[in-house]
Amino acid sequence: MQKKIDHLLEGRKKSIGEETILQSLPHKDFRFASPFIVLHHLPPHLYPAGSPPERIHPHPHRGFAPVTFMFQGEGYHNDTNGYNGVLKSGEVQWMFAGKGLLHSEGPTKKLLEKGGNYEFVQLWVNVPAKYKMESPYYQQAKKDDMPLLFQEEGIDLRLASGSYDHLNGPIRTFTPVMSAFGTVKGEKSFQLKAIEGYWTLLYVLDGTIVVNNEMEVSGHHLLVFSKEGTEIQIQTRTDAKLLYLSAEPIEEPVAAKGNFVMNTQEEIEQAEKDFAERKFGTLDF
Repeated sequence: MQKKIDHLLEGRKKSIGEETILQSLPHKDFRFASPFIVLHHLPPHLYPAGSPPERIHPHPHRGFAPVTFMFQGEGYHNDTNGYNGVLKSGEVQWMFAGKGLLHSEGPTKKLLEKGGNYEFVQLWVNVPAKYKMESPYYQQAKKDDMPLLFQEEGIDLRLASGSYDHLNGPIRTFTPVMSAFGTVKGEKSFQLKAIEGYWTLLYVLDGTIVVNNEMEVSGHHLLVFSKEGTEIQIQTRTDAKLLYLSAEPIEEPVAAKGNFVMNTQEEIEQAEKDFAERKFGTLDF
């Protein structure tokens, strides 16, 4: 049985620091599908060779996992938990913020010196209340670490987390969260699978696809599917970049404000107080 399309959400422009991103979740027509809370897409940004340093300044997180899927270029990450590194095209970074940390991110010095395109999607993945105040940790998977969903030439969709058929992604999560991303070249037809009862989303970064033989969808749009059904039919009309998500719902209250995702307003206020008192640490860059 096919999953029907419940929502088609267009990414809206939003300024974050020096960057302008597209936000398709939360949206004025649909708040979120916990564990999926926020979806931000930085469309291809071409940096000329010799561009000055640019970054999103140190900022706090608590209670969820900010996840970055890098599609073009390379970015750096630095945080108060001692993790730092470079995320290259085709890789994924899964940072669990837990009880709290500061981090900063942006294009690498190498990319700015040489010039090139920079593009990523950042997804906020919620966790159950019992895990929110655990210690932060950091995971990163290279392209070759992530199995292909399909063996057909031209379909390069990689499984980052969770299970898909007999495959398992390298990233570990607190609850079942399947995430896959990558590119499709030219006109292809394939079927995506999902578990009955799960929240299932498909974000089209660019290109044009037809979903379930009925709806044509272009870049910068997020599809939210019904929890009923297990199959989604995809036909690409052009080259396309896709992010496919399916996860077990977290049936708990959500209080989300600023850079925090908790269960109650009181917990949000405590996070803001802890940040103001510098309990998240300090970070110079």
